[in-house]
Amino acid sequence: MSLPPPSPNQAYCHVSALDAGSVKVPLAWVLDGVSDDTFVEVPALAFLIRHTTKPDVFLFDLGIRKDFATALPPNTIKYLTENLRFEIKVPQDVVEALAKGGTKPADITHLCISHLHFDHTGDASLFPNARVISGEGARPLVADGWPKNPNSSILQETLPEGRTTFLDPEGWPALGPFPHALDYYGDGSLYIVDAGPGHLPGHLNFLVRTSADGGWIYLAGDSAHDWSLIDGTGKIGHHPLFGCAHLNVAASEEHIGRIRTLMRENPRVRVVLAHDVPWYEKNKDGAAFWPAKIESL
Repeated sequence: MSLPPPSPNQAYCHVSALDAGSVKVPLAWVLDGVSDDTFVEVPALAFLIRHTTKPDVFLFDLGIRKDFATALPPNTIKYLTENLRFEIKVPQDVVEALAKGGTKPADITHLCISHLHFDHTGDASLFPNARVISGEGARPLVADGWPKNPNSSILQETLPEGRTTFLDPEGWPALGPFPHALDYYGDGSLYIVDAGPGHLPGHLNFLVRTSADGGWIYLAGDSAHDWSLIDGTGKIGHHPLFGCAHLNVAASEEHIGRIRTLMRENPRVRVVLAHDVPWYEKNKDGAAFWPAKIESL
């Protein structure tokens, strides 16, 4: 289960967090056994990844777009705000977060959308030079998106036609506890991990080497929305009104178990969730955010 050891002159990446909105959600949508009236405000984090020997500038997720209220399908806005009782705020989007370090949208060379939920997809059209990457499971979802399908919550324009590559993890080799992972650059610096169909088809995570001597960060996307699910003290919720944050609970639990194994067997792996409240509260406005970087373990 151990991760690949460093090679001589090992390439790695610098990872910086980007604050790209927030959502107040009912905790019962996430966790079992909590009150209907308990809400938690979670950040929508994106991440900037810079390779140490290549000029690539890679974004993992885009957070929430500022014009979400008019850009998303009307039925989706109604469902989010009335059924799920979400409160969505975007005081700063990912473009503004990048600007704090002098980075322009045109500077981004690669963009991975972890999955197709609105709080991760932002607006890819703002990044004209980026090669866009998504999981193969996202292809049919976006093809049958809105407005073609009036009932879809996913915009057809989410993944730009002509510059999106859909990655099929079926043939990827195993990596640590994960059945399928792609060594993206072929140098052990960045692995794209198949997160399975649990949360949403096509869900991808990133395992990024953050030092030449064995440090890592695991960007877990929406594999879990609360740390109690990772440490095993909480259970995924399935509420009669709010529903469930995951499409396939069993598959999500299996993947969460793999993340737990990753942490247990590799003490120099830092795991950060896309909506990581404890990590955000500890690091907000601090040196983990661009133009600074998350320190390696």
